[in-house]
Amino acid sequence: MDHRRIGELMTRDVVSVRLDTPFKEIARTLADHDISAVPVLDDTGRPVGLVSEADLLRKAADRSDLSGRTPPPDLEAWERARAEGSTAEEVMSAPVVCAHPHWTVVEAARLMAVRNVKRLPVVDETDTLSGIVSRTDLLRVFLRQDRAIRDEITHDVLAGTLGLAPMAVTADVKEGEVMLHGTVEDSRLIPVLVRLCESVDGVVSVSEDLRHPVYDIGPTPGPRRGAPS
Repeated sequence: MDHRRIGELMTRDVVSVRLDTPFKEIARTLADHDISAVPVLDDTGRPVGLVSEADLLRKAADRSDLSGRTPPPDLEAWERARAEGSTAEEVMSAPVVCAHPHWTVVEAARLMAVRNVKRLPVVDETDTLSGIVSRTDLLRVFLRQDRAIRDEITHDVLAGTLGLAPMAVTADVKEGEVMLHGTVEDSRLIPVLVRLCESVDGVVSVSEDLRHPVYDIGPTPGPRRGAPS
């Protein structure tokens, strides 16, 4: 199986700012490009932080509210320092979490989940920015056509990986939901087959209606009449 790589999904034309970019210029950049965050680059083009709308809004939330309708946020010291910042270096979230172009969707998605981030700058082998990938980009794998998913399961999983005979197991795919039909020689193969199909890009769920032979080895002989039990 050949998973989609981040290099295929990432945005290559990345809008970025520098460490000394003023606060208002960052806000203007986000608005002009209709984006919600920008990576912050050092003088060598390496990402050192990320400024998001949330980082900028911290300044507005920390301002006095004369109406008194909402309580002031209870900010940590580091949050208050960022709220008072006026440049990208002072308001950015750092250190930045980055991905690499050869990573799979699974690797990037897991990192996003663990680090609770919505996007990952993508860097090359010299740590220079080469793109950015977002949650939206990763979700594009679920736009794969059902036929492409079925073909990959049939050729790569069933025949290529497991070496099953043609038509021993077939896969029906509808809206990314896979149903497996057929017969396998060993019931222990069924959970393996399901897991392999679940790992195919674009698969939403896998269910099965698989059978396996039950070999009749006869009843277990009991003690003979008159023999000691």
